[in-house]
Formats: sequence, structure tokens, C-alpha cells
Amino acid sequence: MESLWQKLTLAWKDATLRKRLFFVAAMLVVFRLIAAIPIPGIDLARLEAFFADNQFLGLLNIFSGGGLSNLSIVMLGVGPYITASIIMQLLTMMSPKLKALYHEEGEAGRARFSQYSRLLTVPLALIQGFGFLMLLKRQGVVPDLTVLQTVTNVIIITGGSLLLMWFGELMTEFGIGNGVSLIIFAGIVAGIPSALSQLLFTFEPTDVPLYLAFLAAAALIVLGVVVVTEAERPIPVTYAKRVRGNRVFGGVSTYLPLRVNQAGVIPIIFALSILLFPQMIVSFLGSVDNVLIHTVSSFVLAVFSNGWFYSIFYFVLVFVFTYFYTAVTFDPDTIATNLQKNGAFIPGVRPGASTSEHIGNVLTRITLVGAVFLGLVAVLPLAMQAMTGNVNLAIGGTALLIVVSVVLDFVKKVEAQVSMREY
Repeated sequence: MESLWQKLTLAWKDATLRKRLFFVAAMLVVFRLIAAIPIPGIDLARLEAFFADNQFLGLLNIFSGGGLSNLSIVMLGVGPYITASIIMQLLTMMSPKLKALYHEEGEAGRARFSQYSRLLTVPLALIQGFGFLMLLKRQGVVPDLTVLQTVTNVIIITGGSLLLMWFGELMTEFGIGNGVSLIIFAGIVAGIPSALSQLLFTFEPTDVPLYLAFLAAAALIVLGVVVVTEAERPIPVTYAKRVRGNRVFGGVSTYLPLRVNQAGVIPIIFALSILLFPQMIVSFLGSVDNVLIHTVSSFVLAVFSNGWFYSIFYFVLVFVFTYFYTAVTFDPDTIATNLQKNGAFIPGVRPGASTSEHIGNVLTRITLVGAVFLGLVAVLPLAMQAMTGNVNLAIGGTALLIVVSVVLDFVKKVEAQVSMREY
């Protein structure tokens, strides 16, 4: 098997693939330039302090590609589009028509489904843009704005989000890999130099053993994430023999791959929203001049500030949402029906309801491994921060899963393109 370096060399020699790689690089450069243009009148000192104390906005900053941390014109990033996609997938549970559109109507159905997600992105971006401006205005980060200035800023922010959504789709069509994922990946990687420079400024010779231990732990964690992300449970499938004229069709044995981490990074996003959004509301209510509301707000904030409670509750939420999202996006009944229509069966299992039940049982068992894995990765940064103390070394969480997933997907797409060119 050729190494990755050889694959990249072959991709570079191919004119078409080279153009695709250049296109992706050019779009990412344009994105990073736009992300550096802030909206006017920002108090940078208050903005930095506000982000340092708010984990929820830190998560949103990941999905904005780093644009939210300096309130750029693309401060929402692809967040509204991702939210719209998640909402549309959840709606497939309540609407049989949407479920049939996504699961049964092929590429044409998925194209219409994606169009609905794009349309839903517009109102979500308007609401989120206005909400962030009001939130930051209340914190003193954004100055008082007139109605015209507020409307103008909301339109600019919404346009920036739609522009990045368009960039992502262009990269998917004319480049290599998933464009939206690459935008998020670029935003995460762009923050690495500043984090390294901060570590260099605070470096002390006595911390060398801690840094070495951290590097070893980081290598093992990344290896574990790669292994579990790529892990699959194959279910053997056999196609029945069919005779047409003098020719025999079918009789081929293959397998149905079920991913261990079927839900990806979505359960962590759901869990963080459930955990951190109430904290934002309670922190705002704490400023209300009412003794009862102030007491309740202080109690809730004290409970969520407890490291053990926060970590355990976070782990449980990620675990539950992994099963929930897997149930939403993977339908054993549809798989069993499609197998039966194509004359395929699982050896030793009756077609129809028995096949659906068998696939569901296998999926439930392997999702247990995926759910525990996602829960551990989610709380890993909290555990490492507690162990490293003032040095503040941590790896894991949403950013690590996104980076690993995007790199693996990009490598696979490059290999597929190279293999297709060779054939």
C-alpha cells in the first residue's frame, strides 16, 4: 500500500487534483482574511475577558472558525447552517414526509433536504446575530447602537454566515473534502500558534517533565480517537441467486458496516448546549434586583461550578444524546426493507422485522462503546486541566474530534481521487 506522502505526490502531479487543492487553499485564505475584519466599535479588553469566562461562547467560536472571538463580520461562521441541519434531522422523527425525503428518495431527495436546511439558515442567522449583539451590548463589549446601526450589523452578520455557507459548498463541489468541516478545521488550527506562544511565554524549566508527559498523553489520545472514529462492526450480507435466461445473478457475499461512533461530534454539542445555556440565563437573572431570583441564581451557579457535578452530568448527557442521535439518523427498519427489496439477507436471520431487530440489537451494543468513548473525550479537557493546574494543558473535547475527523475524511477523499485517476 502506498504511503500518504506518495498519494499526495501523485495528487500534486495530476493537474485536476492540483487545481482542486489550490482552490481549497485559496478559499481558506480568503476565509481567514474575512475573519480578521471586526465590526466597528469593539472593546477588545472586555471582549477577551467575556470569552475567557464563557465556555458556551468558546464552543460557538469553534463553529464560527474563530470569527466570534474578535467579532468579525463572519462572527456566526457556519453555526446557523449546522444548527439548521441538526433541526432538519430531528424533524425527520416527527415528519414522515421529511423522513422519506432524506432516507428513501436518493440524491434528489437529499438535495431538496439540503435546500430546506439552507433556507432555515437565514432566519436562524438573523435571530442569532441580533441575540449576540444584544448580549454583548449588555456586557459593555458593543457600544449603544441606533436602530439603523443594529439592523445594518445584523444584516452584515447574516450575510457573512451565508457567505461562509456558500464557501463551504463551493469547496465541497470544486475542491476536496467537506467544505463546511474544512472551515471549522481552519478556525481551530488558526488558534494553535497563539496557544503555543502563550505556553512559551509561561515556560519554566521545572515544567519539562509535565510537558513531556502531556505530549505522550496527547499522542495516545489522538491514536485512540483515530481508532474509535474509524472502527466499524461489519454485518455479513448475502445476495440471493437469481436466474435470468441462461445467466445467474447474485450469490455475492458482502457486509454492512456499522460505525462505532455513529453520531460523530453532535452529542457533545447537544450536551454543552444543555449544560451551558441555562448558566448564561441564570447569570443574567443574577443581576435582577430580586432577592428570590438572586438566591436561586447563586445556588444554580454554585452547583454548576462544582467540578465533580459538572463532569458527571456532562458525561451522562453525552452518553444519552449519543443513543438519541444515533436513533434519529440510523433507521434499522429502512435498512432491512432495502435489503429485502434488493434480494439480500443476513445469514441465519429472517428478512423483514427479524433483520431490523438484529441490526438494532447490534447497533445498540456498539453504540454503548461509542457513547462511553464520546463521554470520556468530552470530560477529558476538564480532567487534564485539573491535573496540570496553572500550566493549563488540555487536549480532547469537540475540537480534537473535529480535527481528527476532518483530517481522516480529507485523506480518504485524496486517496479516492488518486485511485480514480489511476484507473
